[in-house]
Amino acid sequence: MMPERAKALALPIALLLVAEIWTRALHVQSDSLAPPSAVAAALIEALSDGSMLVATRDTLASAFAGLLASSAIGLALGITLGMFQIIDRLMEVTIETIRPIPSIALLPIALIALGFGYRMEIAIVTFACVWPILILSRAAVRGIEPRLLEVSRALRLSLGDQVRKIIIPASLPRIFVAFRLSAGIALIVAVSVEIAINPIGLGAAIMTAQQALRPDLMLAYLLWIGVIGYALNRGLVIAQQRLFGRAALVGEAS
Repeated sequence: MMPERAKALALPIALLLVAEIWTRALHVQSDSLAPPSAVAAALIEALSDGSMLVATRDTLASAFAGLLASSAIGLALGITLGMFQIIDRLMEVTIETIRPIPSIALLPIALIALGFGYRMEIAIVTFACVWPILILSRAAVRGIEPRLLEVSRALRLSLGDQVRKIIIPASLPRIFVAFRLSAGIALIVAVSVEIAINPIGLGAAIMTAQQALRPDLMLAYLLWIGVIGYALNRGLVIAQQRLFGRAALVGEAS
């Protein structure tokens, strides 16, 4: 395992060394570039004084709140559409018309309705994340073994019991894949909203560093966002494997 990880790290480390040597040897002066050593120093400084941690808290609060809201909405709609094809057909045009709208395009409306702050950002994140959960959960419900549903009908289970005891357990591995996908989208959209208009979080910190002509700090924030994204995905992958075992591979392939 360790040799494989070492191989995976070899290329990034080599690129960092090349960038360090190139910027130092040519004495590169730029408003958008900085030596990796300067970026690392800025990262340590921002973590030490707490500014990066405060920005991280603001971004993750909005991202996770939007992710939870979209999960509840998307899962409820996905299960409903997967179970009742007549509702799915009635909603198809509406969903396929609204779904392609870029979430960032809703910023002017959200800003007028909700103003700056968490509520506006959470609303945009929710809109962006609800679609993968809805679509993949609908597909997961439709992919349930028909005999399971026949058994539930033979046992005369109520609709609520069918959902709770049959549909959700059978669909959960695939639904978790949708949750993983949406978690990455939530982080991306939250930072994008902050860069575009919302004066909180990591995105706003990037813009502040850019306006202060601090490329080292700007790149440090970008690096930190990448670390957060990697850690988030890695944590969800481990949780998926622990919760579902081999079924996780089935959900991933599907």
